Amino acid sequence: MIKNFTQSYIQSLKPDDRPYTVTDSACHGLYVYVGKSKKTYYLKYLDKDDKQHKHKIGEAGDVLTVVQARTIANQLKSSITLGESIEPEKPASRLKLGEFMNGIYTPERLMSNPKAGQLTLNMMRSVFSERFYSCYIDALDIKDFNAWRNDRLSVGVKRVTVNKNIIALRAALKWGVENGYFASNPLQNMKLLKETDAASKVRYLTDDERTRLLAALDEREARMRDARNSHNEWRAERDLPARPELDDVFADHLKPMVLLSLYCGIRRGTLLGLLWGDMNFAAEILTMRGEIMKGGEILRVPVNSIVLNTLAAWRNQSGNIAPDDLVFPSPRTGEMLKDVKKAWRGVLESARIDNFRWHDMRHDFASQLVMKGIDLNTVRELMGHKDITTTQIYAHLAPEHKLRAVEVLAADFGSKISIAPEIASPA
Repeated sequence: MIKNFTQSYIQSLKPDDRPYTVTDSACHGLYVYVGKSKKTYYLKYLDKDDKQHKHKIGEAGDVLTVVQARTIANQLKSSITLGESIEPEKPASRLKLGEFMNGIYTPERLMSNPKAGQLTLNMMRSVFSERFYSCYIDALDIKDFNAWRNDRLSVGVKRVTVNKNIIALRAALKWGVENGYFASNPLQNMKLLKETDAASKVRYLTDDERTRLLAALDEREARMRDARNSHNEWRAERDLPARPELDDVFADHLKPMVLLSLYCGIRRGTLLGLLWGDMNFAAEILTMRGEIMKGGEILRVPVNSIVLNTLAAWRNQSGNIAPDDLVFPSPRTGEMLKDVKKAWRGVLESARIDNFRWHDMRHDFASQLVMKGIDLNTVRELMGHKDITTTQIYAHLAPEHKLRAVEVLAADFGSKISIAPEIASPA
């Protein structure tokens, strides 16, 4: 957003759910960063190598006016034009890992995407703080992390999880080097474990389990309708007003939520944050906004007829369907649902399905696609994976697809090659 800065305009800027910036139209490169507790002036500029930088000018308000901020920004730009560095030399003070993570990396990097950043921050604290946060970064050693890793594996932590921990910390340290907080990344050369347990974590439904699950959902809805009718009969006998009949397509939100999870592969947190404006019925495209996505990036995916018909039926029976209304609000408060654990657990028990979490419906979505011959890159795009290696955990589910691939050669040349029957058909 670009505005002509005035003192009154700067004072009128209010914190939002997420930090945001506004650029000054009168002074190229000058912008104000509006955080939760304060507003700060920055200058964005290119160095002699055309690499972009930002320079903190100072906190906006009575201490630093718009006029003063512009004056300082113009002075800095003059220095840059003359080839002078405007960044102060960083002191050679030693940083502890905890000081860097909590005081620098979290506010400057992680909180640029609060949802994903908070998840990363919580993970870092839970697995690294006790053992490493009090250590100086320049004293960290791969041998110590190898020992930490072995300890994690010995108590049953999966290799894929340990790798994710190391990748996140290594990325944080790389950012610290790139931004000049310390000279080198002590984990740069640490090798990741071979993820032999990655495939074992994929849980998907068998055809029989899927049939039982869908039947259990229908049985639950029938019980809810019978219970409502019985309750209304009881109320009628006492001259009490009847509660609304459950005669719509769905008795409540659970079945449509499950159908979307099974046939769209959507995460539960994203599902709960969906708004009606996210669904384009004409284009048959569902947009998952960055603020409700795990990685903070927008994902647009086509939906199949099951998802389309489910959402259309649910919209027809929902009361609030404005673009900014939640698709699955809490029936009690109208706010975002927290979870559906109790109802989901009851359906699984009724369907006699064990060891199947809500998130496993996302695995089921990807697994079914792979087993039906859809290539991994398409599955990656539908799942919103940034890296194909994440999608590779489903690769082992497509043996028939691979067999069809190698049979292409046999189709072309098999009839031209003579093989003795006793060799071609071993006993």
